[in-house]
Amino acid sequence: MSAEIGAHADFSQLRYAQCWEDADLLPRALALQPQQSLLSIASAGDNTLALLAHSPQRVVAVDLSAPQIAALELRVAAYRQLAYPALLELLGVQPSLRRIELYEICRPLLSAAAQGYWDHHAADIVLGIANAGRFERYLRLFSRRILPWIHPSSVRAALLRPRTLTERCRFYTEVWDTWRWRLLFRIFFSRAVLGRLGRDPAFFRYVEGNVAERLLTRAREAMTVLDPMENPYLQWILLGHHGPALPAALRPENFQPIRRHLDRLEWHNVALEDYLADAGAAQFDGFNLSNIFEYMGLPAYHALLAQLIRAARPGARLVYWNLLAPRRRPADLAGALIALDSLAVNLHRQDRAFFYSALVIEQVVASDHRPVPIHSSDTASCTFSP
Repeated sequence: MSAEIGAHADFSQLRYAQCWEDADLLPRALALQPQQSLLSIASAGDNTLALLAHSPQRVVAVDLSAPQIAALELRVAAYRQLAYPALLELLGVQPSLRRIELYEICRPLLSAAAQGYWDHHAADIVLGIANAGRFERYLRLFSRRILPWIHPSSVRAALLRPRTLTERCRFYTEVWDTWRWRLLFRIFFSRAVLGRLGRDPAFFRYVEGNVAERLLTRAREAMTVLDPMENPYLQWILLGHHGPALPAALRPENFQPIRRHLDRLEWHNVALEDYLADAGAAQFDGFNLSNIFEYMGLPAYHALLAQLIRAARPGARLVYWNLLAPRRRPADLAGALIALDSLAVNLHRQDRAFFYSALVIEQVVASDHRPVPIHSSDTASCTFSP
């Protein structure tokens, strides 16, 4: 793997069984139109599949992790083979005692590699494949073992009741924001614990500052500025399963559009850098890039931006998230990429996957897709008491 992170992190396990970026931001962020060609980081597959609901001409999913590709493959097979309620059962969104049976229906459509992975992870199938990632197990540990020490079930349920913005702010300040909440959140979501149990220490290689404090601030916004009743990501963290709100790929109105366009999807178990090296020029109208840039140093990030520009059609948009390491195109790329900061800030305020510190949207304006110089330097409403 030529990707920098491949030399430092273990990708032999399923890290993410769900996508933890808000797919509902992608239509505006990418300016999606029918018949576009799109490139997407596969991750668990949810957001890549959500793109199919917008009638693209082609979606290419790339991931250097074989288990992540296996997760995408099984989802694709489930959309093809299962009715919508059965799909939700297999994923773990709805209770089920027949997940192995549902897997056997999907299995013939999987590659040999994906069959081998899931055949050896039957317990994950029984659990529900959307619950089986390392990160999901970490969050479920928080909801089942830590939250009960912070608030009783009645208070946790009360957070999800209908409220106005003013009422949500008051509830958070007067009921939710206890010393136990702040203390245990800061411990559980510290760099050490998150790296050991939830992600990988290598993912923090370029992170500066207090991880837990940043996440605590974002969690407060998700519980007040945004409505918890409409937030599938917050509900999963608090409940340990999806509540009444579902992410885009799992909502009933998107099931048939996704199924109808599955033949327009392809996937590759390869580092993005390697795929782009062979892809040729000017193929894509948009790029859903998750938060992959914060896993690499600035020289590698800048070099990958140059590759993406060469693979982009004029007007194509790059959409990616910053979790804890800031990444934005350097000044040397100003002639090739224009930062759509106003749109990005506006959409980030609506981002229900509240972990991320920033959403970045950059649009290709260079018409000749020339290589650009690469340098190692980067360029860088409730009221609460401190």
